[in-house]
Amino acid sequence: MIHLREIQVRSSDHLSDTTFPFNLPIIQSLTSLTLESSVTFLVGENGSGKSTLLEAIACAVGSITVGAESVERDDSLEAMRQLATLFKLIWNKRTRKGFFMRSEDFFGFVKQQAKIRADMLAELRRVDEEYAERSELAKGLAKMAFAGELHAMKQQYGENLDGYSHGESYFTLFKSRFIRGGLYLLDEPEAPLSPMRQLAFLAMLDDMVKQDAQFIIATHSPIIMAYPNATILQFTDGEVEQVAYDDLEHVTITRSFLNDPQAYLRHLMGE
Repeated sequence: MIHLREIQVRSSDHLSDTTFPFNLPIIQSLTSLTLESSVTFLVGENGSGKSTLLEAIACAVGSITVGAESVERDDSLEAMRQLATLFKLIWNKRTRKGFFMRSEDFFGFVKQQAKIRADMLAELRRVDEEYAERSELAKGLAKMAFAGELHAMKQQYGENLDGYSHGESYFTLFKSRFIRGGLYLLDEPEAPLSPMRQLAFLAMLDDMVKQDAQFIIATHSPIIMAYPNATILQFTDGEVEQVAYDDLEHVTITRSFLNDPQAYLRHLMGE
């Protein structure tokens, strides 16, 4: 389902600003962005502005981050919040479900959960030591809050997110936080995923789309970009254009390289 239909950029004195992100060519030229599919890919080289725009959309929407914090409290998004004030969102159906996730947020969240788990286990050991001479009831009451926290983490994320591979923990986290009918903004979700896991991600993506989810995804992955019937918006030289999958530079270069990797390597190594 297409919840968010269009992002319009209001004219403002900010657009003559020479500071980031207002100085990016894509921000200088953009007047609107139309979302025509349940899945929209933002594609372009590093520095093209696709991730910046995605972050600003997340701020305009008021998304939560993967760590359940609001984008309003994320210090790294201060400049994007200013950019988001220029956006007017056009909805088919307003949704407040979903979340925003950058690859670095995912890795940070897994580390954070590991630390919380380690702290709770340390507290349980401390209670065992301090209450060694007291009754089991007293010991159980002292442990209750820590044990409850660990149980809640296990119920939501499994035994231990940090104990999984990055790909496994990514899927565990995503599935535990998915709510049907949500808007999901993902920046380079391929970062923790092997090619096989990226294929599994496509299957998961399709399952969620069938549950009325909408996705806006910034990616470099030709595998993920292959999702059927997605809209692909390419960021090039400060402009955005809709392109077909087979016309993407990411795809043509990857396909050409895989067809004859030695030819590329000889050229790169000056042989």
